Amino acid sequence: MSNVDRYLKAATRDNTRRSYQSAVRHFEVEWGGFLPASADSVARYLADHAQTLSINTLRQRLAALAQWHLAQGFPDPTRAPHVRKVLKGIQALHPAQERRAKPLQLTQLEQLAAWLDQQIEAATGDTRTLQVHTRDKALVLIGFWRGFRSDELSRLQVEHITVEPGRGMTIFLPRSKTDRNHVGTTYRAPALSRLCPVAAYEAWLAASGLAEGAVFRRIDRWGRMAEHGLQASSVVPLLRALFEAAGLPQADHYSSHSLRRGFATWANGNQWDLKMLMEYVGWKDVRSAMRYIDTADPFAQRRIETALLS
Repeated sequence: MSNVDRYLKAATRDNTRRSYQSAVRHFEVEWGGFLPASADSVARYLADHAQTLSINTLRQRLAALAQWHLAQGFPDPTRAPHVRKVLKGIQALHPAQERRAKPLQLTQLEQLAAWLDQQIEAATGDTRTLQVHTRDKALVLIGFWRGFRSDELSRLQVEHITVEPGRGMTIFLPRSKTDRNHVGTTYRAPALSRLCPVAAYEAWLAASGLAEGAVFRRIDRWGRMAEHGLQASSVVPLLRALFEAAGLPQADHYSSHSLRRGFATWANGNQWDLKMLMEYVGWKDVRSAMRYIDTADPFAQRRIETALLS
């Protein structure tokens, strides 16, 4: 690979590259599209999948097709007014309520941490069980208190995390979804009197013996730890299995977004203003932030009842 190719590859996130490759393969191989594609063929592709793919997935497919054409030196057919009108019509005729991950509430986080502590305490002499549950506790507590999703959790590196005893931890991510300029982002998480992400992280380092590389790794049935970090796609099934084992109801309704939504909802209920929350989590726009916040009184019952009684 030449230096130019290496830098071109680094300009696109791995997850984005994989999703675009999958989208192009679906258009070209499974549907039978061609390069270059006409605006009419792209519109037909959208129409053929209007009832089976969500509007967000269709938008992602268009973005992939656009990049595919531009990278090969062809005009972008997805920008044609005809294509955009078809997409708008699909959205009008096939409206769908946005599905959001169930937020992990603080009481559920407490239940989960207590269950993990029991498993860790009972794992005397069983190194694999000790490591698995110690890893999972660190993953959940860091994910919750930092509002991280699977992508961030899977890319944490030991050498990019600094712990200040009694104060907190500083986490540097060289790349993130909102870091368009690729300068890296620094996050901080506090040391807490309970449910502490810093103590959980230090316990995981002690149990694993890790001194560098990926923080969270797969541990096989024989207790062998992988050299590389968990895949982002493996974090959701890991969390769901963990939640189910800990007795949380509707475990399949959770995802890695549940940690971020849980923290955002908790912060909103504890008088964090929106600006403070956006700065802490790293959101760049209000719409992104509001999608993660569940009000503590969704039906406005308390507010209305208070007014009625006054």
